Amino acid sequence: MKVLLADDEKELTKALSAILKFNGYDVDCVYDGKSAYEQAFNNEYDALIFDIMMPEMSGIDALKALREKNVDTPVILLTAKSEFSDRIAGLDAGADDYLTKPFNTGELMARLRAMTRRNGENKNEITTCGNVTLNRENLEIKTDSASFRLAGREFKMFEYLISRMGNPVSEQQFIDKIFDDDSGDAEDGVVFLYISYLRAKLNAIGANVTITTTDDNKYVLNTPE
Repeated sequence: MKVLLADDEKELTKALSAILKFNGYDVDCVYDGKSAYEQAFNNEYDALIFDIMMPEMSGIDALKALREKNVDTPVILLTAKSEFSDRIAGLDAGADDYLTKPFNTGELMARLRAMTRRNGENKNEITTCGNVTLNRENLEIKTDSASFRLAGREFKMFEYLISRMGNPVSEQQFIDKIFDDDSGDAEDGVVFLYISYLRAKLNAIGANVTITTTDDNKYVLNTPE
């Protein structure tokens, strides 16, 4: 599992990163709220751990901005404050859990495991996007009039576009997310090729969702107004 850890206390971040890696997590570290937001928005993580008090942007503001962009990655907030109002503000911003410093690292690991486990359990087999139903069990997309079974990478790309609904996804993001385990297959033009396949199949089943290309060659999944 991949975790983004954001905290401006570099010694603490270094120690937590070592503990997370020892427990089998892949960890990226940043040290301010703006970097936390940008990293979490532009990359795929299984969990985010944000300190509340950070330079550039607070952890709560970074979290709010991510939730406004439909990034639903589970988040634990860390805070040196113990006031009840801070806990409420964090949860209202979209946090899944919080810990008050100083905390026991064993408790952090337990909460992280519980949070990511809940997130996995909440991923339904069926997702609806516009008039299209996405079935994770058989990799099928369908409307009331027709259906198609997608190839594995087509399915993963469409699922990723849904998770980033309305937000541009770059070719590099697709390569990092979809081709990460087999990067040798990610030759030039492969993302465009798969997008073309998806567009053709969406059109064939009469989908009212479309994949558009931005001026800077990113891809956006759009639903009808």
